[in-house]
Amino acid sequence: MTAVSPRADGSVGAELELEELEVALLQSLARQLIDFVSPDVEETDDPLIAMVGIDPHATTPDDPALLRLLPDAYSDDQDAAAEFRRFTERDLREAKARNAETVLGMLDGAPARVVIGGEEMGAWLGFLNDTRLTLGTRLGITEENHAELDALPDDDPRASLIQVYDWLTFVQDALVQLLLDHD
Repeated sequence: MTAVSPRADGSVGAELELEELEVALLQSLARQLIDFVSPDVEETDDPLIAMVGIDPHATTPDDPALLRLLPDAYSDDQDAAAEFRRFTERDLREAKARNAETVLGMLDGAPARVVIGGEEMGAWLGFLNDTRLTLGTRLGITEENHAELDALPDDDPRASLIQVYDWLTFVQDALVQLLLDHD
């Protein structure tokens, strides 16, 4: 069972005690998120596009989970939303992938205790949030139906994913509480 506690030295951050299965689950989720959000890299002859990270082919995602992670900036102006996406989506995808890579790197060969420093908290919280949003969208979790989905019978294929979602929520909430208590 996961235990989340403040850092022993009193600095900003957390210490997670994870079971081997939890480490493996987080590693798998991090790899999946990296694959899911990593931008397609297309070679360009335009040095400005390459330097700035503009994605001239960025479009609103068809996948509801990816759209949840990369929403349109302007819901009432499709042209402005497309232009904004063109200039920001690649960086946003790369930032989400970096967060997952940070978590994955910290879990590589991880002992039962993972020490998260203040500089790594943002990556952990971003990763947990993105993973929860993806799972929640895939499972159709809403505030209205969450209790109903929590009561699914064990033989329902969604039941174990709901438990993963709830566990990620617990870890995210515990980390946020530690940050709030530290201030």
